[in-house]
Amino acid sequence: MAATITLDSAFHVGPIDRRIFGGFAEHLGRCIYEGIYDPGSPLSDADGFRRDVLDALRPLGMPVMRYPGGNYVSSADWRHGIGPKQDRPRRPDFAWRSIETNQFGVDEFMAWCKQLGTAPMMAVNLGTFGAGEAAELLEYCNLPAGTSWADRRVAGGHPEPYNVKLWCLGNEMDGPWQAGHIPAIEYGQRARSAGAMMKGLDPSIETVVCGSSALHMSTYLAYDREALEIAWDYVDFVSAHRYSANDRQDTPWFLAEGVEIDRVLSDYAGLLSYMRGVKKSRKQVHVSFDEWNVWYKNREGNGNWQAAPHLLEEVYNVEDALVCAQYLSAFIRRADLVKVACIAQIVNVIAPVLTRKEGLLLQSTYYPFLAFSRLAGGVSLTPVLNGPTYHAGERGEVPSLDAAATFDEANGRVSVFLTNRDVNRPLPVTIGLNDRWIEGTAEAGVLTGRPKDFNGWEQPNVVRPKPLHVTVENGRAVVEIPAPGFAWISLQTRAR
Repeated sequence: MAATITLDSAFHVGPIDRRIFGGFAEHLGRCIYEGIYDPGSPLSDADGFRRDVLDALRPLGMPVMRYPGGNYVSSADWRHGIGPKQDRPRRPDFAWRSIETNQFGVDEFMAWCKQLGTAPMMAVNLGTFGAGEAAELLEYCNLPAGTSWADRRVAGGHPEPYNVKLWCLGNEMDGPWQAGHIPAIEYGQRARSAGAMMKGLDPSIETVVCGSSALHMSTYLAYDREALEIAWDYVDFVSAHRYSANDRQDTPWFLAEGVEIDRVLSDYAGLLSYMRGVKKSRKQVHVSFDEWNVWYKNREGNGNWQAAPHLLEEVYNVEDALVCAQYLSAFIRRADLVKVACIAQIVNVIAPVLTRKEGLLLQSTYYPFLAFSRLAGGVSLTPVLNGPTYHAGERGEVPSLDAAATFDEANGRVSVFLTNRDVNRPLPVTIGLNDRWIEGTAEAGVLTGRPKDFNGWEQPNVVRPKPLHVTVENGRAVVEIPAPGFAWISLQTRAR
């Protein structure tokens, strides 16, 4: 059975915020040390930054980079990572039971972001610190010379402010695993105080209040609501986190993960609408989905008090890549709601890129992110789908096709992103627009293979994009998506 997608350039949910293609770098495992920062390596530049990592990340076009955590931030003191490196203390990290050398800190991160071409998204410690320390970090980053912490930045060789515009007010404060975990009411008060002080120092910033760290939490949405009720006037986003897992080794069930992602976004849309009503507020608070990924194969988080231990170095396969594609499709479909999103993480730790001394490996999840970031632009179209379903175990009957589409009026291109969740049946798909004529294909590719196929150091090209044949007839496009598979198609169109 075939599927059809009907689009209309007038039916959309608004412009896509490119910050949904953000990344996340945490002081965890080998993400920082031996990942993005590896001084002494022949693959690193004069600043100690791995050139091959920068070269791999640049094509992903990440507009923002969240840092320094994650669980790490809730017991970290940013002041330990500034000033002369020989004076920086080695400290134990509560979150991952590791040793933090502090050789990479705020200034190194800002320099690395500049090299990558991304904007810093800083998180402040509201677990074991409070509003005062958060405001001091903003002073260090954003204020001109003339105050104590800004002068410390200048003395360190950085005369110009970093002008960090996006700030996370803590991390996963709903989680009992978090250093300084507190009830929502107390956290809301901390977030309100920090947001007020920080926006008082720099009114141009945007802030993110911690939301629920997972759907399964007993306080899911309730924590978010209580914190928002208190901090509403000083926040611009609420964070959402989700990690997908196939612990049960049920591929059909796992490939229906997009259904659950859609549910989470629907939940947050309802919560934020409710909050606007309760507050009688005209402001719009959006979602920052600043941790998302597949994560379940390597969950060992104990670094045994080593520096840069090998932790959470997940190996990704075809089915994992197709789930990642569904996250990005969901963010595009809800472009009215999701304005920031960060894949967690970028190098070595649950990441699309792995390193070792000799080089770098691109994992399967690298390629969907690359396709979306390169081709998605303009407005998010509302697709009308007709097609078959398949049985997804406990998730029941689920549409075989997951789809998102964008339209860039500047060049007339429509980009369509298609995931065939069915592991047994290839899916022919017809794409048409009510108000535009498809003239041809600018680009088309597909990622497919056996669900458990993956790239390894000895066989690094097992999972790679392949060309996809597209037939254009009578103003419509026809493709066949393998079972299972993820396809991306950029179509050149003109008005009818």
